Amino acid sequence: MRLTMKLRRKLKASILSDFLQYALSAAIFIPPQDRHDNQVDVEMSETEVHSKRLVPELEIYCYLLVLIFLIDQKKYNEAKTCSSESIVRLKNMNSRTSDVLASKLYFYYSLSYELAGDLAEIRGNLLAFYRSATVRHNNLSQETLVNLLLRNYLHYNLYDRAEKNCSKAHQAEALTNGYFCRCLFYQGKIKIIQLEYTDAKDSFLQAAKKGPLTAVGFQIQCNKWAVIVHLLLGEIPERTLFTQKRMEKALRPYFELTNAIRVGDLELFRTVAEKFSSAFSQDKTSNLVIRLGHNVIRTGLRNISASYSLDDAENIVANAIRDGAIDATLDHDNGWLVSKANGDVYSTNEPQIAFDSRIAFCLNMHNEALRALRFPRNLRNKESVAR
Repeated sequence: MRLTMKLRRKLKASILSDFLQYALSAAIFIPPQDRHDNQVDVEMSETEVHSKRLVPELEIYCYLLVLIFLIDQKKYNEAKTCSSESIVRLKNMNSRTSDVLASKLYFYYSLSYELAGDLAEIRGNLLAFYRSATVRHNNLSQETLVNLLLRNYLHYNLYDRAEKNCSKAHQAEALTNGYFCRCLFYQGKIKIIQLEYTDAKDSFLQAAKKGPLTAVGFQIQCNKWAVIVHLLLGEIPERTLFTQKRMEKALRPYFELTNAIRVGDLELFRTVAEKFSSAFSQDKTSNLVIRLGHNVIRTGLRNISASYSLDDAENIVANAIRDGAIDATLDHDNGWLVSKANGDVYSTNEPQIAFDSRIAFCLNMHNEALRALRFPRNLRNKESVAR
């Protein structure tokens, strides 16, 4: 599988045809004029394939190669058909050695339908596959299907269903780092919609740190949502977050958004939100950007309250005082705002709370590191004992 991902860019119709003829010894038709073009049809004769009594893993791998090739050629309807046929063949297979291939096949099965815009059609099938994988104790398939179900629900903004699925799914020790990172990312998206900003921030930060450095797209998505959570919590992200290599262009809208909130300029905030509205819509963060409008007002009030008194917008100022955005009192008789002197923060519980949060994060990272040192189960020996 690792070699396949490396050679994916070099995969051509002629190479794929030769491999399928060699591996399957079946009737595979590729028009001669299309053997060197991107437009290609790959047809496998099922009768000949089954008559040869192929090794199940080899047959699934061939289906997987064809499916990857069709997706890369952007032939999504053909990819849907190929993935559906491969899933039908996969239902009759149940072996430990096919679990890795099955998990990959489930992923591209969902991806083909997502690219074709028909992701809702396979939700019931994914649930059925997950129940079957749970009964058969196929752990890799379980991990993949849990993430695919969460992605399916979140694609259509079904956050309640996603939260229920996440809480009721079988919680087992993660076998792959990719599954764990994706699960953290999806959980963070659920938490942020449920207004649990602190938990969401921890999920996004852990996903970004544990994610592979080569997965730049995943790192960008984690950082985008992490910036939004920081701003919703009233925090300003560090500038180094926006200057990371290969991420500056993608994070530019969020950098300008952060700058507008930092200075408390409501007009600048509206200009940035309108300028990058398409980018926010594509990232599905438009609703969260609207929430940040209140933070801009609070920041502006905090800046004004440090030097001036207010005799207008009494309701807004009272709400800001109640939420802790500014430290002041209202003089209703005289109609102004009286700012309180800045006290010693070390005389309060804020440093203790901050240290407690950091210690908890370090302990959690330490426990995850210890779990990562454990050797995986020897499934082959287990299977031989069972036999």
